[in-house]
Amino acid sequence: MSFSTLRVNVGRVLLVAGVLVLLFIPYLLWGTGVITARAQADLRRQFSTVERSHHLVTPAPPPVTGPPVVAPDIPAPAPGGPVGILSIPKISLSMVVVEGTDADQLRSGPGHYPGTPLPGEAGNVAIAGHRTTYLHPFYNLDALVNGDAINILTVQGLFVYHVVSSQAVAPTDVAVVAPTATPMLTLTTCNPRYSASQRLVVKAALVSDVLTAPKVPVATPVHPKATPTASVAISKNWWAAIGWGLVVAVLVIGIWVLASRLRGGRRAALIAVGTIAWLGVVYLFFGAVAPLLPASF
Repeated sequence: MSFSTLRVNVGRVLLVAGVLVLLFIPYLLWGTGVITARAQADLRRQFSTVERSHHLVTPAPPPVTGPPVVAPDIPAPAPGGPVGILSIPKISLSMVVVEGTDADQLRSGPGHYPGTPLPGEAGNVAIAGHRTTYLHPFYNLDALVNGDAINILTVQGLFVYHVVSSQAVAPTDVAVVAPTATPMLTLTTCNPRYSASQRLVVKAALVSDVLTAPKVPVATPVHPKATPTASVAISKNWWAAIGWGLVVAVLVIGIWVLASRLRGGRRAALIAVGTIAWLGVVYLFFGAVAPLLPASF
């Protein structure tokens, strides 16, 4: 192989690598939302199934008329299962909260910190969420100001919190999720956007609630012990990333070699069909690579 041929081939490799890097950025910002949207649909079905199985009546938004009565403590759902529906009207957010804050669980939606109370219970309820990827649930969390409402619907009822503070802290500051004497809600996400150098922490106080009423007597409140959503199956599988990377490379080489042997319309058709197939394989490749990146809220 001559130096000129080697230089051309190296240039082609660098070109493909550059295209992959450029495509990976929009995949992280928007493509990951496909994973979350699918998981959210599954979580809503799970949550609705629990409501129906226990004949629960969804309460209407309660007025703020006095100190709320906290819900009784119940077991947390299985990791990756639905905790409840988080709604923040100010930023047009309505998503199912999952149990757990591991990278896999946060791909399904906002995650409830294990070990902290469930929404509506006494103490400091803590929930984390992505800000720029996986449907970026907390993208506009910085827009919340004191007095803004945060609603959470669980199998125990509808709980209304009002924002009392918002601040940026170091990622190592775990005091923000420490227990509190009064019923509180703490939302955390990365800060500023597209960076994990800080954590944005929004705190809210429980101001009112309406406990869920069963249509028929239910002996013991049962929290959803749902089967973990599909996102839990997404793990740090290096072999999957390597395998899809090889498929991407083989497909590029195959298209290039065949295209060099064809002319005219047949060549254009091959490139068009090959590009579509290549983009599909690249999407699967990115799906295997994304879980390997450092976790970031």
